[in-house]
Amino acid sequence: MIVIIGNGIAGVTVARNIRKSSDEAITIISSESKYFFSRTALMYVYMGHMKFEHTQPYEPHFWGKNRIDLEHEHVSQINKEEKTVSTDSGKTISYDKLIIASGSKPNKFGWPGQDANGVRGMYSKQDLEYIERYSEDLKTAVIVGGGLIGIEMAEMFLSRNIEVHFLVRENLFWSSVLPEQDAKLIMNHFEKHHGLHMHYSKELDTINTDKNNNAISVLTKNGETIPCQFVGLTAGVSPNIEFVKSSGIETNRGILINTYFETSIKDVYAIGDCAEFKHPIGGRRPLEQVWYTGKIMGENLAKTITGNKTEYNPGNWFNSAKFFEIEYQTYGVVQNKLQENEAEFVYHNREKELLLHFVFDKNSKKFIGINNFGIRMRHPVFNNWLLEGASIEDVLADLKTANFDPEFYSNYEDEIIAQYNTQFNANIQVNKAKWWQKLINA
Repeated sequence: MIVIIGNGIAGVTVARNIRKSSDEAITIISSESKYFFSRTALMYVYMGHMKFEHTQPYEPHFWGKNRIDLEHEHVSQINKEEKTVSTDSGKTISYDKLIIASGSKPNKFGWPGQDANGVRGMYSKQDLEYIERYSEDLKTAVIVGGGLIGIEMAEMFLSRNIEVHFLVRENLFWSSVLPEQDAKLIMNHFEKHHGLHMHYSKELDTINTDKNNNAISVLTKNGETIPCQFVGLTAGVSPNIEFVKSSGIETNRGILINTYFETSIKDVYAIGDCAEFKHPIGGRRPLEQVWYTGKIMGENLAKTITGNKTEYNPGNWFNSAKFFEIEYQTYGVVQNKLQENEAEFVYHNREKELLLHFVFDKNSKKFIGINNFGIRMRHPVFNNWLLEGASIEDVLADLKTANFDPEFYSNYEDEIIAQYNTQFNANIQVNKAKWWQKLINA
């Protein structure tokens, strides 16, 4: 029996891929929802673009057809000696192999009032339902934390004409990730949205409540009081591992694993947001809490479970997001501060709100990474350039190959290269010969 705790992208992917190669019994346990759903689509349910059932990629009959048993339960304890898990309802489920894919939970930092009524993060199905209940008569919300989840929550509230105050501890938005030029592009975009009030260099001190423990305002550390009826806590997430800590499985911030997802206990594995690599791969972070890495972890672990031991090898870093109307993609490594060996080239079209931020080795000119705002680029093309060790000048000359929107480069490709040539005293020419063949090969 293979037992999987968690039915997010990591847990469901490992279950589906094990089933392709094995007839062993599989049980998925989740207290959040019985059926797997797309977590990134929750905001669109709130905004009325779809119903919750539309976020479920598989029909209910899929699980029975594939002989994957579902338990809508909350795991409270793991007994590694007896190889069982216990649930809040009193069930005991035995396992031969246990996979923990329990995901994340919104951070709380001990703020007074953080557990009041009308205070919530935005991660789970239950969070969405809670926010929906509070939205009926909601006039003003305060969001705490300057990251992607916070922007999603702001967009949700603004779609219902709810005034939003956004507290960002730093003086730039998402400054732990974005370079200054990139952050300022996004910040300028925020100013266009009526009802969104950004408060930079402001940190939450206290959530004030009434006699019924309902949130009524927030107090910042510089003494400002902002009246509100709801407080969104979006200051990042942390691994959801409280039920693991008494089990004897080694933990730090997350459940500690090696590159085969093995924990300190035999036949117990961890993947997804709850897993922390003891020795991160190639300078990557110990915790990789994004959708696509959870999927890769599930695929790789399924191979190991079914007899083909496979080490985690996610390739080059990439990610994507959306800041209201501006789409964002990143390929390779673009840190918020240039490293000693790095140079940068930034193309910025303020009128169209487009920005391409290239980073490369200042000596060899080897391409290191790109942040891309306002357009779409093809991931396989950039991945190939990174794998091949292409130079920044090779990338720029063939940039049309990566273009997902032909209209963009028909207008701006020459301008981008001309700006680079002037800035770096170069003589790059647009490579127009058979660019489409390179796209097919990528």
